[in-house]
Amino acid sequence: MHFVIMGCGRVGATLAHSLERRGHAVAMIDQDPAAFARLGKDFQGQRVRGVGFDREVMKAAGIGSAYAFAAVSSGDNSNIIAARVARETFGVQRVVARIYDPARAEIYQRLGIPTVATVRWAADQTLHHLLPSGATPDYFEPSGRLALAGVHLNPGWIGRRLTEVEEFSGTRVGFVTRLGDALLPTPGTVYQDGDEVHLIADRYTLPQVVHRLEQTPPEE
Repeated sequence: MHFVIMGCGRVGATLAHSLERRGHAVAMIDQDPAAFARLGKDFQGQRVRGVGFDREVMKAAGIGSAYAFAAVSSGDNSNIIAARVARETFGVQRVVARIYDPARAEIYQRLGIPTVATVRWAADQTLHHLLPSGATPDYFEPSGRLALAGVHLNPGWIGRRLTEVEEFSGTRVGFVTRLGDALLPTPGTVYQDGDEVHLIADRYTLPQVVHRLEQTPPEE
C-alpha cells in the first residue's frame, strides 16, 4: 500500500521507516530539503519538497493512490489543513493529524479528523510512570474523553459480581487480568483475590472512581 507523510521530523522519519519495513511504499513531503537527511540512504520512497497541503505537491507524492495520509509536521494549522485536503479533496479515508494543542485536538476530533495530541499524550504517559496504578489511564480512545485504566479494588469486593462494581462506579469493566491471563467478563463473573480490573470510564471522573473503589464497598 502507498502512504503519504507530511513532515520529515523525527516522528515522520520513524513512521516512514516503520512502514517501509512492513513492505509499504512511502512518499515523504517537507519544505526543507535538509530534513530528508533523517531518512538516511536506505530509504526507498519518494522525497517531495514543498508545502504539504499544496494540491500539486500532494499529487506529486501520489496522494491520489494513497491508502492513508499522516500530517506530522511541527505546525498544528498546517497539519489540520493538510489532513482536510487529503480527505475532502482527494478522498483519502484514513488520515491523522498531529496536534500539540490539546484543546484543538478535541475540537478537530469531534469534526471527524483523527488527531494525536502530542502534549497530552506525553504528559499522561509521564504521569502513568509517576503515580500509583489506576491514577492515570493506560489508554485513551481517540477523542480523549474515555479512558481504560487498571484498578485494584478494595478486598471487600472479593466474591461479588463485577456487574455490581459497574453499577456502583458508573463504569464498564473492559477486561480482567487473572493469574497473568486476560479474560472478558460475563454477567456472572465474580471478582477474585488478585484480580486486576480494567475499567472504561470518563477520564475526568476517573480519579474519583479509583478513590471510591479503594474504599469498603456498600453492603449487598
